[in-house]
Amino acid sequence: MKIWAHRGCSQMYPENTLLAFRQAAKIKGLTGIELDIQMTKDKHLVVCHDEKVDRTTNGIGAVKEYSLAELKKLRIDAGNGEYEQIPTIDEVLDLLEEKMLDGFKLNIELKNSRVAYEGMEEKIIEKVHARNIQGSVIYSSFSALSLERIRKLDAETEIGVLDSKVSDCLFKLRGGCGANALHPYWKGIDLPPERIKGYPVRAYFGGHLYPEKPTGTKLAITALEQKGITDVFLNEPEQYL
Repeated sequence: MKIWAHRGCSQMYPENTLLAFRQAAKIKGLTGIELDIQMTKDKHLVVCHDEKVDRTTNGIGAVKEYSLAELKKLRIDAGNGEYEQIPTIDEVLDLLEEKMLDGFKLNIELKNSRVAYEGMEEKIIEKVHARNIQGSVIYSSFSALSLERIRKLDAETEIGVLDSKVSDCLFKLRGGCGANALHPYWKGIDLPPERIKGYPVRAYFGGHLYPEKPTGTKLAITALEQKGITDVFLNEPEQYL
């Protein structure tokens, strides 16, 4: 089973921050990091899961309504009087590039199924190729149209199609969106293992985000493998490695 840090080490540190990514990058045996990108009003790619900043920052409103300068003024509480900012994808790539050149993976989820960020695909492909790290990047999205655009821009890259059920992931993949991996919710494995054999099946999980503390309860990894899951995106990867 391959272990990924979901939004970084997002149970012990604020999700999708440089702090969470820095801590994840220290974990020996970690396959990679998953994160989410959106676009500001002035067309900068930033790393944030929600379409709005309300939950994770001291601000209110949609990411797309902020300029980058305005977003950088918002604070993310990191505890003990410390604060983080919403990072740009460039800042994250600066942090991880050296490890990625050595094989460390980055799963970039394009958060464009609710907000159609025009030009997002072109921007992220350009940034990744400029650093020559395309071999260490996987793109994912719930939007089959977005994945189709990614495939047209990069014929060789790995693409994971997101959905709640693995059957829906497989349907989208076979529909021609250009994906070659399945990224379902871990409780959405509604097909027998033989139906999904041969595909990377990277399952995502929910809950237990910062500032929650470890519960001490671990997933039954063997049982997940028996379902055909090959990778897991976990908020607390440090408990497994």
